[in-house]
Amino acid sequence: MTDTNDNTHDLYAVRFQKLKNLCAAGRNPFTANFAKTHNTAEAIDAYDENLEDSDQALIKVAGRIVVFRVMGKASFIKIQDSAGQIQCYVTRDELAEGEYNTYFKKLDLGDIIGVSGHLFKTKTGEITVRVKSYTLVSKALRPLPEKWSGLKDDEKIYRQRYLDLIVNEESRNRFKQRAAIIMQMRQFLWERDFQEVETPVLQGVAGGAAARPFTTHFNALDCQFYMRIALELYLKRMLVGGEERIFEIGRVFRNEGLSRRHNPEFTMLELYQAYSDFRGMMELTQSLIQHVAKTVIGTHKIARPDGTVIDLGGKWREAKYKDLILEATEDASWFSLARSEKLEKARALGIEVDGELEDYEITNNVFEKLIEPGLIQPTFVTHIPRELCPLAKITQDDATTIDVFELCINGQEIAPAYSEQNDPIIQKKMFTEQVGEEVQDMDTDFINALEHGMPPAGGMGLGIDRLVILLTGAESIRDTILFPSLKPLS
Repeated sequence: MTDTNDNTHDLYAVRFQKLKNLCAAGRNPFTANFAKTHNTAEAIDAYDENLEDSDQALIKVAGRIVVFRVMGKASFIKIQDSAGQIQCYVTRDELAEGEYNTYFKKLDLGDIIGVSGHLFKTKTGEITVRVKSYTLVSKALRPLPEKWSGLKDDEKIYRQRYLDLIVNEESRNRFKQRAAIIMQMRQFLWERDFQEVETPVLQGVAGGAAARPFTTHFNALDCQFYMRIALELYLKRMLVGGEERIFEIGRVFRNEGLSRRHNPEFTMLELYQAYSDFRGMMELTQSLIQHVAKTVIGTHKIARPDGTVIDLGGKWREAKYKDLILEATEDASWFSLARSEKLEKARALGIEVDGELEDYEITNNVFEKLIEPGLIQPTFVTHIPRELCPLAKITQDDATTIDVFELCINGQEIAPAYSEQNDPIIQKKMFTEQVGEEVQDMDTDFINALEHGMPPAGGMGLGIDRLVILLTGAESIRDTILFPSLKPLS
């Protein structure tokens, strides 16, 4: 029996007629349940090499038909569930009289069935279910993508992820790894006495990051609210409230561009630890990522497509932001240059720079476009310009920088961390500077919270989607998000 990926009206009509015939015969093509005893992996593991086939345990498995080979009075099929695939052997004589020819052979690829039978091993050594009975539990009216070519078109993969998960094993495995990564993050933090919390997604002030928010009208309150652009400010309120180790894994929304590394809706881990600082966050971040890599991927060494191996083991490099800038520009006087001179030199380095940018923004363009892409091995970039974040402690011996690191791996930022600013007077001044530049709104209640006293703390945010890209070798952030943002079809 064959099927194609040509989702035409004719194929749909043929399957729909089969559905009508089943209903006319009094058969239910969409059952309420099927009592499985095993998933496919458990069924294969249940085979006992020491027993005769007739003595093997009776099992019940269910899944989608992905292979269908008819050989006269017998058929081999493979059914697939979330655990994998198992082969089933169906013969005319094992089923009720007339069942095989009248109904079973008219099943289609994509139909979901449940089977009951005993395990045996074929001559080729494949563990197989010798089917005693079967049940059609869900009739598929549309065909699957063609077996050999799979689902290759990116638009279809992202828009019809359910088909991608059916036919592309790599995608299924990647999302299982994503789930395991998040589970191991939680496990690691729970073992360090962190408490998981939930903070508002809808917020009255879009704060905690320099980003454009999504806005919505809150009808009951008759005012504008924002989808959160960061988790930070509410988590810090909890530090004020006396919680000392907290974390949240949550969705964040930024009304900005789409690219291989950016999706407007993404997942962040943010955590805060009282009586720590950005150096405490270095140890925690490195230990967390190493733990996740070892437990989920099984290694600290990640191979890139170009053959480069990223080594997450050992001690990670630490480099000051200013030192990297001076090295990249080959100009020891860079930070004393006039804005116009920086603009000219940046362009001479081949960097497209908007002429309206502020002095520090020109420098950061050099970092993001010239330096960051080359930071393949884990690197803590420390002491970034204070203008880039108003929420961190100012460096004691250099008032132009803050006690921050940005962890860069594989040419992109994975996790920033701060020594958190807990001085309400300085915090308000830094907020005011940025609000004046229309970067973000002033959260006056957060200032009010700080005025009640917040302990010194280290804080860290980690982009989970980017970490999944790193650990699984995904090509794009869209490959790590089940249903990425897409323009709706008309």
